[in-house]
Parts: sequence; structure tokens; C-alpha cells
Amino acid sequence: MTRFPLTRMARALLGFGLLASPLAAQTPDPASGAYIATTADCAACHTAKGGKPFAGGYAINSPMGVITSSNITPSKAFGIGSYTLEEFSDAVRKGIRRDGAHLYPAMPYPAYAHMSDADIAALYDYFMQDVAPVETAAPETDLPFPFSQRWAMIGWNALFAGGAPITSDPDQSEAWNRGRYLVQGPAHCGTCHTPRNLLMGSKTADLMAGGDVGAWYAPNLTPGKGGLSDWSDADLARYLKTGIATHGRASGPMAEAVEYSLQHLSDTDIDAMVTYLRSLPARDSDLSPAAGQATDAAFAPWEHSANRTGHRLAKDAGGAELYETACASCHGLSGEGSKDGTYPALKDNVTLENGQSANLVSTILHGVTREADGKHTLMPGFGPDSLVQKLDDAQIARLASYASTTFGDTGQTVTADEVKTLRTGGPVAPLVRLAAPQIMIGVALVVLLVLVLLVVWLIRRRR
Repeated sequence: MTRFPLTRMARALLGFGLLASPLAAQTPDPASGAYIATTADCAACHTAKGGKPFAGGYAINSPMGVITSSNITPSKAFGIGSYTLEEFSDAVRKGIRRDGAHLYPAMPYPAYAHMSDADIAALYDYFMQDVAPVETAAPETDLPFPFSQRWAMIGWNALFAGGAPITSDPDQSEAWNRGRYLVQGPAHCGTCHTPRNLLMGSKTADLMAGGDVGAWYAPNLTPGKGGLSDWSDADLARYLKTGIATHGRASGPMAEAVEYSLQHLSDTDIDAMVTYLRSLPARDSDLSPAAGQATDAAFAPWEHSANRTGHRLAKDAGGAELYETACASCHGLSGEGSKDGTYPALKDNVTLENGQSANLVSTILHGVTREADGKHTLMPGFGPDSLVQKLDDAQIARLASYASTTFGDTGQTVTADEVKTLRTGGPVAPLVRLAAPQIMIGVALVVLLVLVLLVVWLIRRRR
């Protein structure tokens, strides 16, 4: 299982209805609990949209079902107010609640296990002293069987969790050690960027080699083929800080990570993360270096969309007509983008390269929202909830195919079925398929048959 950050947009009201980082108006202090909470992106999953900070109630759409985040305010009745430091540490680093129940790894405790005792203590003090208690219970998570059996996490944890706090490597620089701590610990980058096995545990041998995150793809962060080999240090640092780089723009879960966590980190910490990522063993992938960073547009002036809302598209409209109606007003008829770079060019854009269909389609479906570096970036989506121009699955497939074949280096054809899969949350995980009722019944019958045969054999042997 993973954090499933397919939808990490839970924030309290501020600006466009979202919660700012605890450090939004503060000078970063890496030792402070507020800074650590921002690095760990705690507010992202523990604040319901429009709700009170850290009060929980946000529904995280995971392959196993909807996981509802808990209240982590210092409320003694409904939150963590009665937790001791040791109990808090067990919850954060081991995934075990005060009552002994196991958390689901939608809460990335396998990564938080690497956090230092000092940072855990500072985080505890922050939640107990600086966060306002909310005396409201968050809804309980109710997953279908067999995932409802929290005790089963004992086995999963034994296989894939249980890490220890990271210690410094004396043979490496201070920056490298700090970067490794941030990337593997509180920032939990590997939760999304490391591929998963059949049981949804991280493939540690392929650390940061890229992985599926619902309808998105988290890119390969190693220096290998399809990774960050052609990114400069400055490009990577700017991307982490602003979501903007020469090679791509942050969209989906990565845009949220930039907005509510990474942009608030100190330049020293961002540079340290870059230093560490540069040192990772190269892992090749078939995808381009910025899979997951989909094209976006700083779409604030809604009057630019007049031709979209005023044009009635035929159901069988071709890709060129769809592009001219939905995209050309910002990205240009020839995909050249705007001269000032506000609207990115589609020519030579990595999102239109081979293997990027998931990120391209997800961006068309859901749009982009990101507030970083003092700028609000907004591109409207064109899926079923669009307020601009609703496109069905077949139309989005034709639009994506046209854009990738017209402006991409290697064209890719997208089908309506692929769009539907991404629109409904992405491919079903193998573990979920195995848990289908008919399969479980079949397995139970096989086990029962084996037991019956074993009993018969024992009886005959005794005779």
C-alpha cells in the first residue's frame, strides 16, 4: 500500500479555499515543529476541504477504498490530546494508534520511521501546544473486507515497514546527509516515486525509479535513462521550489506537494535534496524525465476561454477542432505557447513524449491548480466537472492523441477506455484484484479441499 496521494488537496479555507502551510508567513527554522510538520506535509491529508486545520475527515481515494484521515489536533476526546510522546511516536513511525489499532499506510509511517527522535519530539510539541484543538470526531474509515481487517497490517509491516531513524554517513557531505534525511524521511519522496510490488510494498532495490499514483505517474528521480540525467541542479531546485522548470510543470499530486510543503522549505534544504537525488544509483525507465509533470497554464484571466464556452462541439469532433477550441487560446494554434512563458509551449514538452499518456490525460481531465512563488497557476479541466467545456472520454482521447502526435517527439494514441480508467482513479492494483469476492471464495474452496484431503490421508494412514 502507499500514501495514495491521488487526491491530497485537503486544505482549510484560505485564498481559493485551501489551507496554507504552517510556515506560510514565518521564517523557516528547520528545528521547529511547524517546519517539520510542513516538511512532512501533515496538513495535506489531515484537513478536510473547507474544514478546520488538522481535524481530519478528508477522504483519500485509495485502491482499497476510501480512507478517511483522523483528527490529529490536541483534542483529548476526538484527537491526540491524550497521547504521550511515546504513543505519538508509535503512531507516526510505526503506524500504531494509542488504542493499539493499526493505521493504514496511506499515512506514510514507513518513511516517517526514518525521522529523528528530536524531530518527532518537536513535532509532538507543535501539535500539543500550537495547534488548536477541534472537538469533533472524524468519520471512521470503513474499507471492504478483507482490507477492513487492520490486524493484517502486522504482517505487511513486518515485510515493508519498521525502519530506523537515519544516521549520518561520515563519508558523505553535510548537504548529502541532510538531503537523504529529508528525501527518505519527513518529505517521504519515495512513497510516490518508488515502484510497488504485488503486495504494494516499496521495491527498495528500485528506490526513486518512478511509480504509479492512481491516475498519475510519479517520475523516475534517479540519473538513469528516463530520469533526471538532463536536468541541471538549478532546474531541479527551481522545480521543487516553484513547480516550474525548463522540462516541465508540476501538476496533480506534485503540484500540491510544491504548494503546501516544498516551496516553504529553506533554500539550504532544497539544495540538500538536490545533492542527494543526484547521488542515487541510476535506474533506467521507458518514460521521459518528467513523467508526472504535466503541461499547465496560469489560467487566471477567464475571458480567454470565451471561445471554449461559446462553441458547441460535435460529439465526433476531430482532434484538431478539439485542440483549437479547448487549448489554442492559451497554448497557441501551433503549440508555441505564449511569448512570456505564462502559457507553456507544447512543442518539445516532455508530457507529450512517449509513455506520458496518463499524465497528459489526467491534466486534461482535472486541470492544474498550484500557488507557488507568489503566483497562482490555474488551468481548467475538461472532464465531467468542467465549468468551461465538458469533454467525454472519446473526445479527450482524440484531443490527447492529436496533441501528442502533432507536438510530441513520438506520437501516442490514447483510447476512450484508457481515459475512462484514468478518470475513475487509474488501473486496479493487483492486490485488489486478488481480493475480489469470487477469487477469495475460490481460494477458500481450494484450502478447504486441501484440508479435507489431508484429513482423509491421515485417517487412512492410521488404519
